Amino acid sequence: MTQYRHPTKDTLFAIHHLSGIDRILALDAFADFDLDTVDQVVEEAGKFAADVLSPINIPGDQSGCEVVAGGVVAAPGFADAYQQYVDNGWQSIEVSSDYDGMGMPGIVNAAAMEAMQAACMSFSLAPMLTGGAISALQAHGSEAIRNAYIPKMSSGVWTGSMNLTESQAGSDLSVVATKAHPEGDHYRISGSKIFITWGDQEFSENIVHLVLARLPDAPHGVRGLSLFVVPKFLLDENGDAGERNEVSVASIEHKLGIHASPTCVMSFGEDQGAVGYLVGEENNGLACMFTMMNHARISVGVQGVAISERAYQLASSYAKDRKQGRAPGIKGSVTIIHHPDVRRMLLVMKSQVEAMRGLAFYTAGIVDLSHHADDEEAREEAKQRAALLTPVLKAWATETAQEITSLGVQVHGGMGFVEETGAAQHMRDARILTIYEGTTGIQATDFAGRKVLADEGKAMTDIIGELRSLDEALAADERLAEIRGALSEGAEQLQSATSWLVKHGASDPYAAGSASVSLLMLAGTVLGGWQMARAALQIVDGAASIDADFATAKIATTRFYAQHILPRSRALHAAATAGSDALMALPEDAF
Repeated sequence: MTQYRHPTKDTLFAIHHLSGIDRILALDAFADFDLDTVDQVVEEAGKFAADVLSPINIPGDQSGCEVVAGGVVAAPGFADAYQQYVDNGWQSIEVSSDYDGMGMPGIVNAAAMEAMQAACMSFSLAPMLTGGAISALQAHGSEAIRNAYIPKMSSGVWTGSMNLTESQAGSDLSVVATKAHPEGDHYRISGSKIFITWGDQEFSENIVHLVLARLPDAPHGVRGLSLFVVPKFLLDENGDAGERNEVSVASIEHKLGIHASPTCVMSFGEDQGAVGYLVGEENNGLACMFTMMNHARISVGVQGVAISERAYQLASSYAKDRKQGRAPGIKGSVTIIHHPDVRRMLLVMKSQVEAMRGLAFYTAGIVDLSHHADDEEAREEAKQRAALLTPVLKAWATETAQEITSLGVQVHGGMGFVEETGAAQHMRDARILTIYEGTTGIQATDFAGRKVLADEGKAMTDIIGELRSLDEALAADERLAEIRGALSEGAEQLQSATSWLVKHGASDPYAAGSASVSLLMLAGTVLGGWQMARAALQIVDGAASIDADFATAKIATTRFYAQHILPRSRALHAAATAGSDALMALPEDAF
């Protein structure tokens, strides 16, 4: 049961050379920060994750949490860990200094959260959702709401939660039934929500619930949804947590994974109605909530990187310790890392973790530019690219996490199937990632329909053009011949699949749906290869502060990605362009 070790070298390498951090730190918004400060924060986050959060991961999984009369009691050790989290100010990294935050780039927060999610995903879901709630309030809340709630959420003293789902309203929010009735300067909220992650706990002084509800005269469908702040405790005259609001936990779910993260059934307004305050305009709640959801989707993509890193570390450690069988030229029994197939599995894990980390940090950097670039044109350009990449990162990284955590079990053999090693927990915890914040199918539909088809493939073609522009540089060093050839082929497959969808999307109503998941996974695989190629170029160009062992490993891992991962683009292209005929041919009764 190996404790988490922060992959400091690869994390800082990805920040320095793949995220665009130099351009970001040159912006007026981040004039107070330099790269040394960024490195220090990331390194300290890695230490906090390893020293404080990693030790509570397995005990938290084993004990879980429970509902008592006053609400949810977290797993042992979580309250103390959270207090240390608050004392260290981790929640405030990317929050504006206007609300007592550090005001650092989002890329720094992404790197810190990767470490914490890898160390203990159940714990780190609470800060992740608080960060998303802060982003929604910053973007859409009135000045009074921002000033009342964000500073204490930024400090971590208060947490936040997202309340969308109802028993009849999962992915289809048009049928949300929770009601909001106006009453003076506030609203009375009544209804119930399900699957609310960290909907309650005892370690923060207040919980700021963001709740989707429907006004009495609201239009039908998603156009009739409004967003409300519904605090667990109403604010007193000093702005502190005061009287209990009509918000309670009916029960918590018994789940496959993330056992120490309470997934709550929430009840609002069982008597007079819970007091809530409107965020944004009436009947525009979904647009407001999407700010939080998009923040969360990038964060969940980072979770995919994180849990994959944790699974890889455990599998690698086991493979270097477990003796089994013999190897050519070595006397006696050998550790299993000497066997080619074990090495294959470990490199499938390692290479994709590094590709995902590269794309995650690059995307986080693009989001920073979309918010803070010094001119409107640059912000809009970044906004369009962030919109394209967000569903890819969320779905590709989390689907790949299923493969990587499963391989982690396989490397352990029979010991992976029992709970003692910890490998099974990573696989169980990872399983939720493709489901919440929009399933893979929802992300793929968004990607294919609202992104690729909406602009006839222009944004995707622009990225492919940047990918192709690396060809000359890759050709200059023979060590990069394999990545050059595989990346070039992958770019052709991605461009061809994009063009196919644009051509057939208008004439075939099922074209986008039939192509979407394969097209998204194709994009993730190829764009991950793009990041690996960019990393390799930094190595051969003599990037500063890269030691020889790290450089050798990065080139070898990139070659493996070129040989074993990028060729998947051929099959994904074939599936993405197969059309909808066979998909829709089978009668319903035949299933």
